[in-house]
Amino acid sequence: MSKVLFLLKRREDYNSITHSNVGLSTGLYNSASFMYEMLNNNGVQSKLVVCIDNNCIDREVNIYKPTHVIIEALWVTPTKFAILQKLHPSVKWIIRLHSELPFMAGEGIAMDWIAEYSTYKNVVIACNAPRMLHDMRAYVKEHFGFRICKVEEKIVYLPNYYPQEFDIKKLDTKKEFVDVGCFGAIRPLKNHLSQALGALQFANRIKKKLRFHVNAGRIEMKGEPMINNLKSFFIQINDTGHQLINHQWTPRDNFTELCSKMDIGLQVSFSETFNIVGADFVSQGVPFVGSLEIPWMSNTFAADPTDTKDIARKLELAYTWPRLNTWLNRKSLKNYTDETLTIWLKYFK
Repeated sequence: MSKVLFLLKRREDYNSITHSNVGLSTGLYNSASFMYEMLNNNGVQSKLVVCIDNNCIDREVNIYKPTHVIIEALWVTPTKFAILQKLHPSVKWIIRLHSELPFMAGEGIAMDWIAEYSTYKNVVIACNAPRMLHDMRAYVKEHFGFRICKVEEKIVYLPNYYPQEFDIKKLDTKKEFVDVGCFGAIRPLKNHLSQALGALQFANRIKKKLRFHVNAGRIEMKGEPMINNLKSFFIQINDTGHQLINHQWTPRDNFTELCSKMDIGLQVSFSETFNIVGADFVSQGVPFVGSLEIPWMSNTFAADPTDTKDIARKLELAYTWPRLNTWLNRKSLKNYTDETLTIWLKYFK
């Protein structure tokens, strides 16, 4: 019987290292918590712990005595596994990646660490997207040459899960403003500026003022030029009545409530492997427009991230047909997460 321990690294967003008292949640924490709850609800014992650093790992493994330890994202140095494997030789260690290669290119240590992880006997690398799975298998196979025969066992596919809890929202088309939520950390590949211009064109089409909602206080991976340009964009058109509205990062319950107040959710990103923010919009019954990078996104409402006219068109389509949008996105998301459940339970059977 498998017993799974999820380990995350503490960052400034966490004000406690215990599961139940995490204050300001992140996408990574939410992703891991969904997995932890999914496994427990389906008969696989699991636990989620937020660690201060590498030195917490041995203690947590001794306390819980898991069969598998899932390290969420790249934060444990490869050399640490030389020690951990001696201390816990029966444990299988799984490094779970949450990004595609374009995003991973911004992590300076990624390729070195992934190659080094693959040299350890009981260390497995898990990708949460099929394209990344292919890429990492090709990379590791090239790294080893003919010295590795079962790359399929070394690099595995463990996709994201999202709980099936959906609300219903009625779109208010009579108000003066249209509220478009483009939440998440400000990063280059999140494509905020193009989405803002697409949303502006959409608002003008339906003859409403735009309120473009973002998390401008959360800047990652050299996103400063992005937020500066986004702010300047709205300052320069200030006299038109269109507005940029900033929201602070909040705990998950507060965030989903904020999502529910939007008229449309927007995530037309250049690179995604799942996009929890988009799933949050869908869960609240809010029409949602994304890019085809989101694996569960309805093709009908997917926009081209390089074409602001297409973003505007898809926003107008979602605004005109909100129930169809919500139904298609929910159906696709449910199909995706049903498959996720099957994959995880098969792996940890």
